[in-house]
Amino acid sequence: MSHVSYFTEEGMKKLRDELHQLKTHERAAMSKQIAEARDKGDLSENAEYDAAKEAQGLLELKISKLEIIVSNARLIDESTLDASKVLIHSIVKIKNIANGASMTYTLVAENEADLKAGKISVDSPIGKGLLGKKLGEIADITVPSGTIKFEIIEISR
Repeated sequence: MSHVSYFTEEGMKKLRDELHQLKTHERAAMSKQIAEARDKGDLSENAEYDAAKEAQGLLELKISKLEIIVSNARLIDESTLDASKVLIHSIVKIKNIANGASMTYTLVAENEADLKAGKISVDSPIGKGLLGKKLGEIADITVPSGTIKFEIIEISR
């Protein structure tokens, strides 16, 4: 099952760069580790060789997953997005109705999410709850600790 993800140019470049790094540099380094471990003698009792082969398998799995993401990735033309409601790549300022705390988030694809940078995934509970909301609307968002009400204060690109 393929899952389409939407990326900015920056996010797409970062994804492709990571894939390139894994396929060229990491693969080569892994092959070298396996060759060095193989040269150390009997493979049936060589824990270093087994560990290197296992690490190679994990690397190939990561490469495979990234290739699927890249093949299903779509670039977003932000100039065509409706700024009157919260969509992917919206910068949205929200206020917690219960405690009055305000916060600003950018809604992004799951792979671009970075809470420290204020980027949350559209697949997260808060991201899903904000999608489609307009200025002034109240979003009831169910999180593990219960339901939180957020007011949409500002929407920008």
